[in-house]
Amino acid sequence: MRLRSGIAIDLGTVNTLVYVAGRGVVIEEPSAIAISRATGRVVAVGAAADALSGKEPQDIEVIHPLRDGVIADLEATVAMLRAFIRQARVRRGLGRTLAVVCLPIEATYVERRSVAAAAEALRPRCLIQLVDEPVAAAAGAGFDLVAGSGAFIVDIGGGTTEVAVLAGGHVVRARSLRLGGNAMDDAIVRAVKLEHGLLIGRNAARNLKMTLGLADGSIAEAETVGVDAARRVPRVQRVSAKLVAAAVEPAVAAVTSAVEELLSDIPPNLAEEVVRGKIRLAGGGALLPGLAYRIETAADIAAVVVDDPLRCVIRGAARILEAGHGAAGGPAS
Repeated sequence: MRLRSGIAIDLGTVNTLVYVAGRGVVIEEPSAIAISRATGRVVAVGAAADALSGKEPQDIEVIHPLRDGVIADLEATVAMLRAFIRQARVRRGLGRTLAVVCLPIEATYVERRSVAAAAEALRPRCLIQLVDEPVAAAAGAGFDLVAGSGAFIVDIGGGTTEVAVLAGGHVVRARSLRLGGNAMDDAIVRAVKLEHGLLIGRNAARNLKMTLGLADGSIAEAETVGVDAARRVPRVQRVSAKLVAAAVEPAVAAVTSAVEELLSDIPPNLAEEVVRGKIRLAGGGALLPGLAYRIETAADIAAVVVDDPLRCVIRGAARILEAGHGAAGGPAS
């Protein structure tokens, strides 16, 4: 029987996106849920929950249920997804609902089963198809998964970075790094504390990262606000681009090294297609100023940021969903 309804889910460490067949992306929210300590009931999800993170409300526990791109708290993930699906008003079709769910390429069997269990808990008789994130990113970047053409994808999310060489919808070589935008933000938090004695939150660190990048732009410094570590009072601080660049350098170097490693082992028959197709950067981390140039210089191959990199994976997952069958991954068993 032809599937009458379907959803695609990009379940990310930082953000979760939900696409509904025929309607487009209907949910794009932080992967966060707020629970009442007194009753255990869900108080808020998404942006409303994330807004309370780090502010230490006494009666609320804010949970980010995904870590390094995979589920760390299954119960909280199910509750969060259930709330998102309810907000999305997904209607039941006449047939089984197909749910395409993206996950890191090196996710373990247990992690894959956790993702499938979370999706299955939302919709009884739901047909789950797990798709590797680089495959979805390639589809979202415009590559034809059916034609079998070569593609080089670097998908930099909040918790993981996926570097992969593909032939159509099939992974040829891949590296999955358990680091991404969050690791960079945490490094900036530590650097600002060490250099300026200032405690800043992850959002402030993220703003510094996206403003100053790899210190090769015209902006030499940027302003941030935090709490003085010694006096415990709020204050304003100017932070240099060089400090931020030095803080994120280990993560950037790891990504660049993974790209070089895969290029050194690329099958000859894919080389020309990869060079002509360019290295495609997706995910929120692709927007880091100076990163594409850094990768291009190291690889000696053109590197470009895909259109709308934050939605590249969900865009590709939607293409796979609409095709009615996956280019990779297959239904969860």
